[in-house]
Amino acid sequence: MKAKRFQKENLRRGIYLLPNMFTTMNLFCGFYAIIASIDGKFVAAAIAIIIAGVFDNLDGKIARATGTTSKFGIEYDSLADLISFGLAPGLMVYMWALKPLGRIGWLAAFLFMACGALRLARFNTQVGTVNSDRFVGLPIPAAAGMNAVTILIFDKLHIAGNTHAILVLIMLYALSFLMVSAIKYNSFKKPELFRKMNFNTLVVAVLIFIFIASQPAIALFLCGVLYVLSGPFLTLKRYGNIKQKEARKLKEHKRTTRSS
Repeated sequence: MKAKRFQKENLRRGIYLLPNMFTTMNLFCGFYAIIASIDGKFVAAAIAIIIAGVFDNLDGKIARATGTTSKFGIEYDSLADLISFGLAPGLMVYMWALKPLGRIGWLAAFLFMACGALRLARFNTQVGTVNSDRFVGLPIPAAAGMNAVTILIFDKLHIAGNTHAILVLIMLYALSFLMVSAIKYNSFKKPELFRKMNFNTLVVAVLIFIFIASQPAIALFLCGVLYVLSGPFLTLKRYGNIKQKEARKLKEHKRTTRSS
């Protein structure tokens, strides 16, 4: 009995360590991105941030699947995210494009990191109280990923980042604002996304995968832009629907008052 109990305890400890190991790999990729940025290896830094996003996505899924979610894991994940998706991309973009702007450049990088920290703190306080189907504000991994794929597409097109420093500066400010905004983004956590899949959807998914494999820089950049813009677009669409409903109610109210 004692031997079986000991084996179960070891198994539980192993399962508990598994999501935290993925979080550690996330942190490692973020740290490597910082080192690569300092060395001027911006493409390597961008790829490291994208890989960090993959590990960040996996650690939460593994923790929920194995029933090993904990407050420690949530806090550790947030600290790792701040390094990998706040500090690392901010420093990367500053060294890559914003350094010639001087104080304006590094202040923009600091703003990105600060807004990322605020986004993470707000997310942690809203766990369990906000619908998990949607994120409030642009998720910090998506904002960091947008910085990373921008570097990849610039490298693909053989464009130096410092030649478009103002454009990159505007993008960084926009991403910072979106992270702390109340704009809602799809979290893709609905189970229906995995249950309701017909043959045509599978074919489209395979074609998308082939496109990403053949042209990763272009495909990832397009995916990043579409996701970043999806939040404001859906917000405007919902606002328009609300206005239409209010207009219909007003017309119906006028009709009833006239008939009476």
